[in-house]
Amino acid sequence: MIEVVEPGPFATVQDLGRTGYAHLGVSRSGAADRAAFRLANRLVGNPDGTPAIEFSFGGLVVRADAAATVAFTGARCDGVDWSAAQSLPPGRVVRLAAPGQGLRSYLAVRGGLIVTPVLGSCSTDTLSGLGPAPLRAGDRLQVGPQPIGDVSGAFGSFGPVSSTVRVVLGPRDDWFTPAAIESLRRTTWRVRADSNRVGLRVDGPALPRRTEAETRELASEATLPGAIQVPPDGRPIVLGPDAPVTGGYPVIAVVLDADLDALGQLRPGDPVEFRPERLRN
Repeated sequence: MIEVVEPGPFATVQDLGRTGYAHLGVSRSGAADRAAFRLANRLVGNPDGTPAIEFSFGGLVVRADAAATVAFTGARCDGVDWSAAQSLPPGRVVRLAAPGQGLRSYLAVRGGLIVTPVLGSCSTDTLSGLGPAPLRAGDRLQVGPQPIGDVSGAFGSFGPVSSTVRVVLGPRDDWFTPAAIESLRRTTWRVRADSNRVGLRVDGPALPRRTEAETRELASEATLPGAIQVPPDGRPIVLGPDAPVTGGYPVIAVVLDADLDALGQLRPGDPVEFRPERLRN
């Protein structure tokens, strides 16, 4: 067992998410920083999608009931070796400080965490409530059988958090003025404190609609993680892994899938810039 002594500000069990259920209104969910999540599992010899702990802004305290091989990745927290497999003796307590940069970190245990899957995934979906509840002090998580894969002797890294993400304009960029498109591209936005796994909210100038679109209502249409919705107040919301699969706000642009991990590491107050890319034929 791995005991959660303190979950820190927010901790959940995640895997790589629920795919194939958008037609039922079920979002993907899963790890916000998929590269860091995969790295943690690979370091301890688990398959990529093995359930692990995602925790935000450090503060996690865990105890190993028995000897365990673990890896911590993502936003680096003091208190333990980082981005490398390591052994915890029975009874070892690990206390993690807040990271110097970045937001989300991962704890993978060799053998994985045994959690009852819902629709094929063990991820906590904070919007729908699917999957296990967010972790609380006193939770005890069972560790699975040892996998076939070897423990890696490699070391990973966590570089500077990127403040620039690439986007593709549309599908509703035609609802906005040329000045709004220019503001989206030129503004250094700031992450708001009310951001979460459902959506990354940013502060900056309001993005005005074209005159003919000011009073129009958009029928709900499909969305996906990375879609940049613009509600009536004009301040963008970048949808996260737990966002709904449909929405009624116009989407001015969509973040490239390859840059979603960077969004998962942005904390309140961090800058973010959106750089439009052209689609290749």
